[in-house]
Formats: sequence, structure tokens, C-alpha cells
Amino acid sequence: MVGNSMVLSAQKSDSETARIYNFGGAVTLQSKGISTIPNLTLGKPAAVFDLKVGRKLAFEPQFRFSLEGKPWAMVFWWRYYGSIGNKFKLTLHTNYSLAYKPLTYYTSSGEPLDIIRTTRYLVAAVAPNYQVNKYIGIGMYIFYNYGIETYITRNTWMFSFRPSFSNLPVTKNIAVRFNPEIYYLKLDDKDGVYLNATLLISRKNFPLSVSALINKPIETDIPSEYDLLWNVGLIYSFNKTYMEKK
Repeated sequence: MVGNSMVLSAQKSDSETARIYNFGGAVTLQSKGISTIPNLTLGKPAAVFDLKVGRKLAFEPQFRFSLEGKPWAMVFWWRYYGSIGNKFKLTLHTNYSLAYKPLTYYTSSGEPLDIIRTTRYLVAAVAPNYQVNKYIGIGMYIFYNYGIETYITRNTWMFSFRPSFSNLPVTKNIAVRFNPEIYYLKLDDKDGVYLNATLLISRKNFPLSVSALINKPIETDIPSEYDLLWNVGLIYSFNKTYMEKK
């Protein structure tokens, strides 16, 4: 991410402690909107808007749309970033989210009527991670999703093993991040094991990066329209730091 800063000064002593605020985000254009939960996959080109306000405790809303302009999902994350020493990190997550699905209904006269159905979810998750060195990390992700509406999947569990390979140099200014993942997913009484992998190519001090993602079921009885999912994406990232002198 490219960093910028702004200083907001009040009429008080410079000797007082400054309070720092972070604001950042990213805009991603994807060739196909993919979700690790199969029934929430869009399956067509999409735009994803990520925002982040805060440091250790952060509000991170995410807004997903198809490139036709129709909403796909809105996810209102709260995350707490904790650590023990320099190597062990623990992130606590929770969100309230809305998922949208276009449906066609027919009126009493037989005329088709296109509507967008909204479903609501509550989520809690925990993600421990141990950073072996500046290139290799080992993490896990434990996720629970409660569907509020009675006609949707009510209980979703995910247990994930997530090694990570970051800052892998390609040239002096270009680096690669590779995140393979194997996870167990349970949707009410159906379950499956999946393989997921993300590749990110970025340039130092440059706001644009390129990503690629694949998702493949290994063994599952969860119904899905797709066997192998993949996409490529273009990401524009930004980050700002605001310092308020008190």
C-alpha cells in the first residue's frame, strides 16, 4: 500500500502525546466473484470495495457488486489485532453481513418480475498466526456463520489451515505473496474439504497489484454450480495516517 499522511493540529502544547488514526482501503476488479462458501459465490465479474478505519481495533466494511451494478454482498467487519511478542498474532473477527441474490418471480397475470432477495448473517471468527520469518507464516482460521432467515443455511462452520509465503522477491522492486489454504466446510448437515490458493504480485511503492485465486473441492456433498473456481483481479490500494496533536 502507498502511504500518505496528514497532520491535524489543535491549539495545545506540542509536548502532549499525539494520537494516530489510520484509514485505508482497496478497490478490486475481479473476473469472477468467488466466495469460500459455495452458495454465496457470484460467478460473474465483480468489483469489491474494502475500507479500514482503526489500528488494533478496526472497522473494516466491504462492499461487493457485480459489474452490472447490482449488489452482491455487504460485510461489516470489526477486527481486533492482538499479538504476543513479535511472532505470534491473534486476530478476532465479527461481522453483520447482507447477501443479495437476483430472483425472478411471476405475478398473478404471469408477468415476470425481477427482484433482489436479501439474507442476513452474523459471523464470529478467530485467526491465530505464527510468523516463522519474514517470508513464512503458519496460521489457522476458525469461522462460524449464523444465517438469520429460516429458509437459508442456518449454521456454517469453517476450519482452515493457512500457511503463507510473503515478500518473495522477483526483482528488486517486485514481490510475490502466495497463500495456499485447505479447509473443512460444514453447512448444516452437509460438509466438504476444499483447496484454495491466492497469488498476489505487487510493486514497491506502487498502488496497483495483480491477484489470482483458485478454489477446488477435494471431497464434498455440498451442492454447487461450480467444480473449479478461479479468477484474476486488479487491485488499487491506499493507506492514510492522520495524526492529531493534543
